[in-house]
Amino acid sequence: MPQAPALSDVEILDPLWIPMPDGVRLAARAWLPKGARENPVPAILEYLPYRRRDGTAQRDDANHPWFAANGYACIRVDIRGNGDSDGFMDDEYTEEELEDGVEVINWLARQPWCDGNVGMIGISWGGFNGLQIAAMRPKALKAIVTICSSDDRYADDIHYMGGCLLTENLGWSSQMLAYSSRAPDPQVVGERWREMWLERLERQPLLLEPWLKHQRRDAYWKRASVCEDYGAITAAVYAVGGWADAYTNTIPRLLENLKGPRKGLIGPWVHKYPHQAYPEPAIGFLQECKRWWDRWLKGEENGVDDEPILDYYIMDGIAPSRRIDARPGTWAAEAAWPSPLVRRERMSLSDSGLGDTIGNHVLHLKANQRVGAAAQRFCPGMRDRNELAADQRPDDAGSLVLDADVLERPLDIVGAAKLKVRAVPDAATGFLAARLCDVRPDGSVAFITAGTLNLTHSPDHAEVAPLEPGQPVERTLVFNDIAYRLPAGHRLRLALSTSYWPMVWPSAEPLSLEIDPAGSELDIPVRHGEGPAPTEFGRPEAAPPLDDVELRPESSARREETLEDGTEVLTLVTDGGKQRLAASGIESGRTTREVWSLHPDDPLSARMEASWSYEVGRGDWHTRTETSTVMTCDVDNFYIRASLEAFEGEKLIFDKTWDIAIPRDGV
Repeated sequence: MPQAPALSDVEILDPLWIPMPDGVRLAARAWLPKGARENPVPAILEYLPYRRRDGTAQRDDANHPWFAANGYACIRVDIRGNGDSDGFMDDEYTEEELEDGVEVINWLARQPWCDGNVGMIGISWGGFNGLQIAAMRPKALKAIVTICSSDDRYADDIHYMGGCLLTENLGWSSQMLAYSSRAPDPQVVGERWREMWLERLERQPLLLEPWLKHQRRDAYWKRASVCEDYGAITAAVYAVGGWADAYTNTIPRLLENLKGPRKGLIGPWVHKYPHQAYPEPAIGFLQECKRWWDRWLKGEENGVDDEPILDYYIMDGIAPSRRIDARPGTWAAEAAWPSPLVRRERMSLSDSGLGDTIGNHVLHLKANQRVGAAAQRFCPGMRDRNELAADQRPDDAGSLVLDADVLERPLDIVGAAKLKVRAVPDAATGFLAARLCDVRPDGSVAFITAGTLNLTHSPDHAEVAPLEPGQPVERTLVFNDIAYRLPAGHRLRLALSTSYWPMVWPSAEPLSLEIDPAGSELDIPVRHGEGPAPTEFGRPEAAPPLDDVELRPESSARREETLEDGTEVLTLVTDGGKQRLAASGIESGRTTREVWSLHPDDPLSARMEASWSYEVGRGDWHTRTETSTVMTCDVDNFYIRASLEAFEGEKLIFDKTWDIAIPRDGV
């Protein structure tokens, strides 16, 4: 991999302490171009809870020294209550977190090595708070690069999708409970590390509790959702993601609704930086970021703002697989978004499939709890490389399946498809899951995109009203954005179900639907013609990787079994391995065990358990945090049992349990 020049001319400051108005100090690491104290440069901030000394150290040292060698001061800050920073974290994206971020930006702008111009970069959490802090308009913040992030914390995050409860809601809570409860580094904070750790453990929140208490799109989710006021963002925004990621929908919305400088990039990737991502092709992403910074932080007229508003990858249809290392396809570009090259094409539903003719007969969608096992993970790339969608035929067997005619020429689907449905339910609660699939000539079925919709919700997900069995309802389901080329000789398939386990928590009772074709239609965004020439990306560049020693290799295992009583169990075990970083001597490792179980005749038998273990140590200093979270339900409530244990060496020094019941509210 090519490397940036002159990395030896980068000065590293660690720890760098940034004071907050309430006396809390945030721990940071900085990479400065040598000479910046005499000739100040713009600063680039990455602001995360993920521990700069071990959690993101290897990624940080690939990215930030490269930027520093190219003329930028880079600062990686742990938010309060995480890593070596003081204080406590209460939730995601709190007012305190965002106000701290503004203070950090103001502090950076005052440093003698900063010229007063600041940018932010981040993936996932760091991409979220980059958008959120940009909406607060700190004067020094001129541009951001937001990767795999969301503008809408309710509609497009790890908690709910289409008003349906995602099981990742529990998994992410259990992970953060283990992650944020880890000990600070004695080498950095000194002898007070144990006192800091015990206080942190005592204050550690179970984030699942507030997330599950807010099952509608209310003020809790609207706060820090920048879609509530796109006009608040005036900084230049480079929005980046991948079609296999969970957060891609944000990019088209930002391009459509922001009024200031903006640009989008979407590859075939999972939840990773584009120069480190899979499936291939990875690109020279750091170079693209540098061009963005050069234009909006240094004022160089390099033509970035005259280029197409969106570069994206149209994925070719290929055989389905849980793991895809390289994805064939074509780079494309759009001069504007929404694109005039993309036209909506409507397809009618009938008992003979998808086409131009509206069906005369009711379509019967029967309840089946077995649909969903072939789905991809909600957010592939967060754990291992085997999280994409499998052959969809097992899920199609339990779904209402409607096929279009065999294509005579390729069809490019670009954007978000929509499904309008008029249906008669037989139960008071439930949801609709819809998948678009690629039926291949060999009979295999590849996943294209999907969407879910809670049928008891109002369109804005703010109100809940029970369904009336026997009375028709009309709803519109929006699929996740995609760019996919269906080859000639293939068929487009629409597959409908009222379950999608284990991604979506089951409704309280099985739901069947009678779908009226006269009031239903599928709306597909189809691209016609050629747009402007896409950007020609360079090869990936980065700073040399940190030296490390592998103490335990990574591994993963998937087991599916059916118990004697018919309960179906899926178990995923992921060992993230264990490494020692040569520079700091820190040894860190993680393991994860997730178990979903459901009896196909009883949606109330649904159960999920997520257990995480994180190790951090050095020499004679060894710490470990372990969490377990279990959720079950009945008709009226969700039940949560959770635990947090902390070990110094093999000695248990802290344990805490939660036992909570939360009423169901339309999910």
